[in-house]
Amino acid sequence: MNKIYSALFGACIFLTSFSAYSQTSDLAVKTIPSLDVPRYLGTWYEIAKYPNWFQKKCASNTKAVYSARGDGTIKVLNSCKTAEGDMSEAEGTARQIGSKDSPKLEVRFAPAWLAFIPLVWGDYWVIDLDPQYQVAVVSDPRREYLWILSRTPQLDKKVYDETLQRIRDQQFDVRKLELTVQATPLKN
Repeated sequence: MNKIYSALFGACIFLTSFSAYSQTSDLAVKTIPSLDVPRYLGTWYEIAKYPNWFQKKCASNTKAVYSARGDGTIKVLNSCKTAEGDMSEAEGTARQIGSKDSPKLEVRFAPAWLAFIPLVWGDYWVIDLDPQYQVAVVSDPRREYLWILSRTPQLDKKVYDETLQRIRDQQFDVRKLELTVQATPLKN
């Protein structure tokens, strides 16, 4: 079943590359200046996201675990709990675009034998990250996707609100964000 989900997730990335929808903005999406990938590795909990069709079956406890591979790429293991209570997983690969400290990555969930096709790679740009590498925001150059991630399943409301303001400053529509149900909600 996980192989089927991985293939479907890869197909989703492929198909969304042709999406006609994008937020209009005269301001280009700005990434953080640099990314220390070894510090970025580990577990990230999804706090909020723009709804997307390839995560529709995820009801709660969505997280991503990033780990280094020997070939210089990053193993991506996404998981969530479905409404039926089952755990769903998708394994992919991420790679940096540009220099070793580039905050622009691409991710692929399609099978490795399709890696040569550019359209199976989706943009994964880190656009906001606190100095302690505890809260991150990821998007793409078209503003179609947006994820707020945290090292913990709960995020202080003040930190969340400050993150939202920085996202607004980049002309993202924060009204579209959907909070992710985790083991514990936002702290007040």
